[in-house]
Amino acid sequence: MLSDLPVPSDPRVLVDFRDADDAGVFVVGDVALVQTVDFFTPIVDDPYAYGRIAAANAISDVYAMGARPITALAIAAFPARDFDQAIVKAIFAGGLSVLQECGVALLGGHTVQDTEVKFGYAVTGLVAPTAVWTNGGARAGDVLVLTKPIGTGIVATAAKFGRTDEAVLAGALASMQQTNRAAADVLIDSGAVHGCTDVTGFGLAGHGCEMATASDVTLVIDMAAVPALPGALALALGNRTGGLVNNRAHFGALIDEGDVPADLVALAFDPQTSGGLLAAVDPGAAPRVLAALISAGVDAAVIGSVLAPAGTTRVRLR
Repeated sequence: MLSDLPVPSDPRVLVDFRDADDAGVFVVGDVALVQTVDFFTPIVDDPYAYGRIAAANAISDVYAMGARPITALAIAAFPARDFDQAIVKAIFAGGLSVLQECGVALLGGHTVQDTEVKFGYAVTGLVAPTAVWTNGGARAGDVLVLTKPIGTGIVATAAKFGRTDEAVLAGALASMQQTNRAAADVLIDSGAVHGCTDVTGFGLAGHGCEMATASDVTLVIDMAAVPALPGALALALGNRTGGLVNNRAHFGALIDEGDVPADLVALAFDPQTSGGLLAAVDPGAAPRVLAALISAGVDAAVIGSVLAPAGTTRVRLR
Protein backbone atom coordinates (compact mmCIF):
# COMPACT_ATOMS: atom_id res chain seq x y z
CA MET A 1 0.00 0.00 0.00
CA LEU A 2 2.85 2.40 0.83
CA SER A 3 5.42 0.98 -1.56
CA ASP A 4 5.19 3.92 -3.96
CA LEU A 5 6.06 6.53 -1.33
CA PRO A 6 9.53 8.04 -1.66
CA VAL A 7 12.18 6.40 0.51
CA PRO A 8 14.11 8.96 2.54
CA SER A 9 17.89 8.85 2.37
CA ASP A 10 20.11 10.09 5.20
CA PRO A 11 23.65 8.86 5.86
CA ARG A 12 23.05 9.13 9.62
CA VAL A 13 20.41 6.40 9.48
CA LEU A 14 21.89 2.97 10.27
CA VAL A 15 18.63 1.03 10.55
CA ASP A 16 15.14 2.04 9.40
CA PHE A 17 11.79 0.55 8.40
CA ARG A 18 13.24 -1.18 5.35
CA ASP A 19 15.16 -3.65 7.50
CA ALA A 20 12.15 -5.22 9.30
CA ASP A 21 14.17 -4.76 12.47
CA ASP A 22 13.03 -4.07 16.03
CA ALA A 23 13.87 -0.35 16.13
CA GLY A 24 15.36 2.47 14.10
CA VAL A 25 18.94 3.63 14.64
CA PHE A 26 20.17 7.18 13.98
CA VAL A 27 23.75 8.37 14.53
CA VAL A 28 24.38 11.63 16.38
CA GLY A 29 28.10 12.30 16.70
CA ASP A 30 29.75 9.32 18.37
CA VAL A 31 26.53 7.80 19.70
CA ALA A 32 23.52 6.16 18.07
CA LEU A 33 19.93 6.78 19.08
CA VAL A 34 17.73 3.68 19.04
CA GLN A 35 14.05 4.56 18.75
CA THR A 36 10.89 2.48 18.79
CA VAL A 37 7.17 2.77 19.54
CA ASP A 38 4.70 0.10 20.61
CA PHE A 39 1.19 0.16 22.07
CA PHE A 40 -1.78 -2.21 22.10
CA THR A 41 -5.19 -2.91 23.58
CA PRO A 42 -5.53 -4.71 26.94
CA ILE A 43 -4.67 -8.39 26.93
CA VAL A 44 -5.30 -8.89 30.67
CA ASP A 45 -8.00 -7.71 33.09
CA ASP A 46 -5.62 -6.26 35.70
CA PRO A 47 -4.88 -2.64 34.67
CA TYR A 48 -1.61 -2.45 36.62
CA ALA A 49 -0.34 -5.65 34.98
CA TYR A 50 -1.46 -4.33 31.59
CA GLY A 51 0.62 -1.18 32.09
CA ARG A 52 3.65 -3.23 33.10
CA ILE A 53 3.31 -5.57 30.12
CA ALA A 54 2.94 -2.68 27.68
CA ALA A 55 6.07 -1.00 29.05
CA ALA A 56 8.16 -4.18 29.09
CA ASN A 57 7.08 -4.93 25.54
CA ALA A 58 8.01 -1.47 24.22
CA ILE A 59 11.39 -1.34 25.99
CA SER A 60 12.29 -4.79 24.71
CA ASP A 61 12.82 -3.47 21.17
CA VAL A 62 15.65 -1.26 22.44
CA TYR A 63 17.29 -4.17 24.25
CA ALA A 64 17.01 -6.25 21.07
CA MET A 65 19.26 -3.72 19.31
CA GLY A 66 21.97 -4.01 21.98
CA ALA A 67 21.15 -0.59 23.42
CA ARG A 68 20.35 0.81 26.87
CA PRO A 69 16.93 2.52 27.09
CA ILE A 70 17.02 6.03 28.54
CA THR A 71 13.72 7.88 27.91
CA ALA A 72 10.08 7.14 27.13
CA LEU A 73 6.96 8.98 26.02
CA ALA A 74 3.60 7.46 26.91
CA ILE A 75 0.94 6.88 24.25
CA ALA A 76 -2.60 6.24 25.49
CA ALA A 77 -6.23 6.21 24.41
CA PHE A 78 -9.21 6.06 26.77
CA PRO A 79 -12.98 6.50 26.51
CA ALA A 80 -14.08 10.07 27.21
CA ARG A 81 -17.01 9.17 29.46
CA ASP A 82 -18.02 6.61 32.05
CA PHE A 83 -14.51 5.25 32.44
CA ASP A 84 -13.08 4.69 35.90
CA GLN A 85 -10.17 7.05 36.43
CA ALA A 86 -8.69 4.63 38.93
CA ILE A 87 -8.13 2.23 36.03
CA VAL A 88 -6.26 4.91 34.08
CA LYS A 89 -4.09 5.63 37.10
CA ALA A 90 -3.33 1.95 37.61
CA ILE A 91 -2.30 1.48 33.96
CA PHE A 92 0.09 4.42 34.11
CA ALA A 93 1.41 3.29 37.51
CA GLY A 94 2.15 -0.17 36.15
CA GLY A 95 3.98 1.23 33.16
CA LEU A 96 5.97 3.63 35.32
CA SER A 97 7.08 0.82 37.63
CA VAL A 98 8.73 -0.94 34.67
CA LEU A 99 10.34 2.25 33.39
CA GLN A 100 11.87 2.76 36.82
CA GLU A 101 13.12 -0.85 36.94
CA CYS A 102 14.90 -0.27 33.64
CA GLY A 103 16.30 3.16 34.51
CA VAL A 104 14.14 4.90 31.91
CA ALA A 105 13.03 8.51 32.41
CA LEU A 106 9.41 9.29 31.55
CA LEU A 107 9.41 12.61 29.70
CA GLY A 108 5.69 12.96 28.98
CA GLY A 109 3.41 11.63 26.30
CA HIS A 110 0.12 12.04 24.49
CA THR A 111 -3.39 10.83 25.29
CA VAL A 112 -6.45 10.84 23.01
CA GLN A 113 -10.09 9.88 23.36
CA ASP A 114 -11.09 6.54 21.90
CA THR A 115 -13.78 3.94 22.46
CA GLU A 116 -11.13 1.27 23.03
CA VAL A 117 -8.31 1.46 25.56
CA LYS A 118 -4.78 1.53 24.14
CA PHE A 119 -1.48 2.04 25.94
CA GLY A 120 2.25 1.91 25.26
CA TYR A 121 5.40 3.94 24.86
CA ALA A 122 7.82 5.48 22.41
CA VAL A 123 11.25 4.58 23.80
CA THR A 124 14.72 5.93 23.05
CA GLY A 125 17.98 4.16 23.83
CA LEU A 126 21.70 4.75 23.34
CA VAL A 127 24.41 2.53 21.89
CA ALA A 128 27.76 2.98 20.16
CA PRO A 129 27.26 2.95 16.36
CA THR A 130 29.68 0.05 16.06
CA ALA A 131 27.89 -1.99 18.74
CA VAL A 132 24.38 -2.07 17.26
CA TRP A 133 22.77 -5.49 16.99
CA THR A 134 20.45 -6.16 14.09
CA ASN A 135 18.40 -9.13 13.01
CA GLY A 136 20.73 -9.40 10.01
CA GLY A 137 23.91 -10.31 11.88
CA ALA A 138 23.49 -14.05 12.39
CA ARG A 139 26.34 -16.17 10.99
CA ALA A 140 26.55 -19.80 9.99
CA GLY A 141 27.82 -21.73 12.99
CA ASP A 142 26.19 -19.47 15.58
CA VAL A 143 24.19 -20.91 18.46
CA LEU A 144 20.62 -19.70 19.02
CA VAL A 145 19.76 -18.61 22.56
CA LEU A 146 16.23 -17.73 23.69
CA THR A 147 15.78 -15.81 26.95
CA LYS A 148 12.09 -16.43 27.79
CA PRO A 149 9.64 -19.30 27.46
CA ILE A 150 6.94 -18.93 24.82
CA GLY A 151 3.19 -19.52 24.76
CA THR A 152 1.68 -16.21 25.93
CA GLY A 153 -0.80 -16.02 23.06
CA ILE A 154 -2.06 -19.54 23.65
CA VAL A 155 -2.46 -19.03 27.39
CA ALA A 156 -4.15 -15.63 27.00
CA THR A 157 -6.62 -17.12 24.51
CA ALA A 158 -7.38 -20.04 26.80
CA ALA A 159 -7.93 -17.67 29.72
CA LYS A 160 -10.27 -15.51 27.65
CA PHE A 161 -12.58 -18.47 27.12
CA GLY A 162 -12.17 -19.94 30.61
CA ARG A 163 -10.18 -22.93 29.40
CA THR A 164 -7.27 -22.72 31.83
CA ASP A 165 -6.67 -22.21 35.53
CA GLU A 166 -5.31 -19.28 37.53
CA ALA A 167 -1.90 -20.86 38.03
CA VAL A 168 -1.24 -21.19 34.29
CA LEU A 169 -2.44 -17.64 33.65
CA ALA A 170 -0.31 -16.32 36.52
CA GLY A 171 2.77 -17.86 34.95
CA ALA A 172 2.10 -16.13 31.65
CA LEU A 173 1.40 -12.81 33.37
CA ALA A 174 4.65 -13.02 35.32
CA SER A 175 6.63 -13.74 32.16
CA MET A 176 5.06 -10.87 30.21
CA GLN A 177 5.74 -8.41 33.04
CA GLN A 178 9.38 -9.44 33.30
CA THR A 179 11.66 -7.12 31.34
CA ASN A 180 14.57 -8.20 29.17
CA ARG A 181 16.98 -5.97 31.09
CA ALA A 182 18.88 -8.77 32.85
CA ALA A 183 19.13 -10.79 29.64
CA ALA A 184 20.31 -7.79 27.63
CA ASP A 185 22.90 -6.85 30.26
CA VAL A 186 24.45 -10.31 30.08
CA LEU A 187 24.34 -10.49 26.29
CA ILE A 188 25.81 -7.00 25.85
CA ASP A 189 28.58 -7.65 28.36
CA SER A 190 29.42 -10.97 26.68
CA GLY A 191 30.48 -9.34 23.42
CA ALA A 192 29.43 -12.59 21.74
CA VAL A 193 26.16 -11.64 20.04
CA HIS A 194 26.21 -11.44 16.25
CA GLY A 195 22.50 -10.84 15.68
CA CYS A 196 19.40 -10.43 17.79
CA THR A 197 15.64 -9.85 17.73
CA ASP A 198 12.88 -10.06 20.29
CA VAL A 199 10.11 -12.60 19.92
CA THR A 200 6.75 -10.83 19.78
CA GLY A 201 3.77 -10.80 17.42
CA PHE A 202 5.21 -12.95 14.63
CA GLY A 203 6.07 -15.74 17.08
CA LEU A 204 9.33 -17.64 17.37
CA ALA A 205 9.08 -19.07 13.85
CA GLY A 206 8.16 -15.74 12.24
CA HIS A 207 10.82 -13.64 13.94
CA GLY A 208 13.32 -16.42 13.32
CA CYS A 209 12.36 -16.30 9.66
CA GLU A 210 12.95 -12.53 9.56
CA MET A 211 16.36 -12.99 11.18
CA ALA A 212 17.31 -15.74 8.76
CA THR A 213 16.17 -13.73 5.74
CA ALA A 214 18.00 -10.59 6.84
CA SER A 215 21.15 -12.61 7.58
CA ASP A 216 20.89 -14.86 4.50
CA VAL A 217 21.15 -18.00 6.61
CA THR A 218 18.92 -20.86 7.72
CA LEU A 219 17.94 -21.27 11.36
CA VAL A 220 17.48 -24.75 12.77
CA ILE A 221 15.21 -24.68 15.83
CA ASP A 222 14.95 -27.72 18.07
CA MET A 223 11.37 -27.39 19.32
CA ALA A 224 11.94 -29.96 22.05
CA ALA A 225 14.55 -27.59 23.52
CA VAL A 226 12.36 -24.47 23.33
CA PRO A 227 11.10 -23.53 26.81
CA ALA A 228 7.31 -23.23 27.02
CA LEU A 229 5.23 -21.55 29.68
CA PRO A 230 3.70 -24.01 32.15
CA GLY A 231 0.52 -25.41 30.64
CA ALA A 232 1.00 -23.80 27.22
CA LEU A 233 1.81 -26.97 25.28
CA ALA A 234 -1.25 -28.80 26.60
CA LEU A 235 -3.41 -25.85 25.49
CA ALA A 236 -1.77 -25.30 22.11
CA LEU A 237 -4.07 -27.24 19.80
CA GLY A 238 -7.31 -26.01 21.34
CA ASN A 239 -6.42 -22.33 21.64
CA ARG A 240 -5.02 -21.15 18.33
CA THR A 241 -5.10 -17.37 18.07
CA GLY A 242 -5.87 -15.48 14.88
CA GLY A 243 -2.29 -14.26 14.97
CA LEU A 244 -1.01 -17.83 15.04
CA VAL A 245 -3.01 -18.68 11.93
CA ASN A 246 -1.84 -15.52 10.17
CA ASN A 247 1.80 -16.13 11.10
CA ARG A 248 1.71 -19.63 9.67
CA ALA A 249 0.05 -18.40 6.47
CA HIS A 250 2.53 -15.56 6.03
CA PHE A 251 5.79 -17.34 6.87
CA GLY A 252 4.85 -20.96 6.15
CA ALA A 253 6.40 -21.16 2.68
CA LEU A 254 9.81 -20.34 4.16
CA ILE A 255 9.60 -22.74 7.08
CA ASP A 256 10.20 -26.50 7.01
CA GLU A 257 8.06 -28.01 9.76
CA GLY A 258 9.47 -31.50 9.20
CA ASP A 259 7.79 -34.12 11.37
CA VAL A 260 7.46 -31.87 14.41
CA PRO A 261 4.26 -32.62 16.37
CA ALA A 262 1.32 -30.29 15.74
CA ASP A 263 1.30 -28.86 19.27
CA LEU A 264 4.95 -27.81 19.02
CA VAL A 265 4.35 -26.30 15.58
CA ALA A 266 1.48 -24.28 17.03
CA LEU A 267 3.79 -23.10 19.81
CA ALA A 268 6.39 -22.02 17.24
CA PHE A 269 3.90 -19.78 15.44
CA ASP A 270 2.16 -18.48 18.58
CA PRO A 271 2.30 -14.66 18.72
CA GLN A 272 4.04 -13.45 21.85
CA THR A 273 3.54 -10.34 23.94
CA SER A 274 6.63 -9.08 25.74
CA GLY A 275 8.61 -12.15 24.69
CA GLY A 276 12.27 -12.89 25.14
CA LEU A 277 15.35 -12.12 23.08
CA LEU A 278 16.46 -14.51 20.33
CA ALA A 279 20.21 -14.12 19.98
CA ALA A 280 22.67 -15.62 17.51
CA VAL A 281 25.74 -16.18 19.69
CA ASP A 282 29.32 -17.06 18.83
CA PRO A 283 29.53 -20.84 19.31
CA GLY A 284 32.74 -20.69 21.32
CA ALA A 285 31.14 -18.34 23.83
CA ALA A 286 27.70 -19.97 24.01
CA PRO A 287 28.28 -22.14 27.13
CA ARG A 288 29.68 -19.14 29.02
CA VAL A 289 26.81 -16.89 27.88
CA LEU A 290 24.14 -19.42 28.81
CA ALA A 291 25.67 -19.94 32.25
CA ALA A 292 25.79 -16.17 32.84
CA LEU A 293 22.16 -15.77 31.78
CA ILE A 294 20.99 -18.51 34.13
CA SER A 295 23.11 -17.06 36.94
CA ALA A 296 21.38 -13.71 36.37
CA GLY A 297 17.98 -15.35 36.85
CA VAL A 298 17.09 -15.48 33.15
CA ASP A 299 15.09 -18.52 32.01
CA ALA A 300 17.32 -18.98 28.96
CA ALA A 301 17.99 -21.98 26.76
CA VAL A 302 19.98 -22.97 23.70
CA ILE A 303 17.30 -23.81 21.13
CA GLY A 304 19.17 -24.37 17.88
CA SER A 305 21.86 -23.27 15.48
CA VAL A 306 22.54 -21.23 12.37
CA LEU A 307 23.44 -22.87 9.06
CA ALA A 308 24.42 -21.64 5.63
CA PRO A 309 21.32 -20.89 3.51
CA ALA A 310 19.50 -23.95 2.17
CA GLY A 311 17.39 -23.06 -0.84
CA THR A 312 14.24 -21.14 0.05
CA THR A 313 13.99 -22.59 3.56
CA ARG A 314 14.77 -19.99 6.20
CA VAL A 315 13.72 -21.86 9.34
CA ARG A 316 13.83 -25.60 9.84
CA LEU A 317 11.90 -26.97 12.81
CA ARG A 318 12.98 -30.30 14.20
